[in-house]
Amino acid sequence: MSKEYYIGLMSGTSVDGIDAGIFDFSGPHPRVIDYYYQPYSLQIKQEIHNLCINHESVSLSDYGTLDTRLGLLYAEACLHLISEAGLNAKDIKAIGNHGQTLYHSPNAKHPFTIQSGDPNIISQKTGTITIADFRRRDIAAGGQGAPLVSAFHQAIFQTNQENRVIVNIGGIANLSILPKDTQAAILGFDTGPGNTLMDYWIAKHRGNAYDNNGEWAATGKMQSELLKRLKEDPYFSQPAPKSTGTEYFSPKWLTTILAKQTTAYLAQDVQHTLCQLTAETISEAIQAYAPKTEQVLLCGGGTHNKTLHLALASLLNMPIASTETQGVHPDQVEAMAFAWLAKRTLEGSTGNLPATTGAKQAVILGGIYQA
Repeated sequence: MSKEYYIGLMSGTSVDGIDAGIFDFSGPHPRVIDYYYQPYSLQIKQEIHNLCINHESVSLSDYGTLDTRLGLLYAEACLHLISEAGLNAKDIKAIGNHGQTLYHSPNAKHPFTIQSGDPNIISQKTGTITIADFRRRDIAAGGQGAPLVSAFHQAIFQTNQENRVIVNIGGIANLSILPKDTQAAILGFDTGPGNTLMDYWIAKHRGNAYDNNGEWAATGKMQSELLKRLKEDPYFSQPAPKSTGTEYFSPKWLTTILAKQTTAYLAQDVQHTLCQLTAETISEAIQAYAPKTEQVLLCGGGTHNKTLHLALASLLNMPIASTETQGVHPDQVEAMAFAWLAKRTLEGSTGNLPATTGAKQAVILGGIYQA
């Protein structure tokens, strides 16, 4: 059987770097050929954050420069990965690139979403067909443009043996509900902040990019009044389908709420409470939309946060495990998903699930940039 090698690229809302993987889709189950993680430099991180945070006064020069620089970084990651795997560009059928999300606004009067990283550069530098801009076609069809990974979760993780929920905890947390009735609709949506607020808070107070294993959060105490105020945000009670981003659950969102509190909280107590916010909004979404869940499978960077994992376990009376138990490392799920979506696009197959995104119809996602 001939190999079907695809590259998937993912840069998530945590803004930490590029996940790149080569995956073989020729068999009944995807196979990881090689995987590479390229962290962003501090300068690139700062440029991304500057555009995201100061989105009301973005310089077109800064945006265009970042778009080009990210395109070059994605291309370099692909070339490194291909070389590391001992392959040639001609061995790769296509590259699926999610791009770096800078702004996501599906509920505006004129809905839009922006992912940066010029795919023209990727296809030109690698000599490989590149498929990108997946989200805007779903928005054009009346959807939220997210989450798009639910179709992949269905293809890879659904079973007729048990009701499952896949929870991806990146900067924003999202879930896919996979009933064991394989004829039932698949639901999925963003539950709210995943790591984004915790990452911001520890960077502000400790100078760290993230809370390793949730160790700093574990030193704090949960502040019930603060948690109550955080959860009063209308997004959490908004019905699915829905999606959000770090432009909404932003540092400004958090600091505005903190400024209205009469209590001066210890920094580690805020971190613990933010961890609890992520855990409770995920668990409440599962209990509301998938009360018969028999297995929760975690993926994304938040999988490694032990404090968050313990909080989820205390809230959910059901088994919780990593997607690694199903043969896919939690850090590789989203890169594999966009490799799979690239394959769907190249084959002329639809990639979105209307019940999940709210689109009026299933559509072929992404633009194809020829080698």
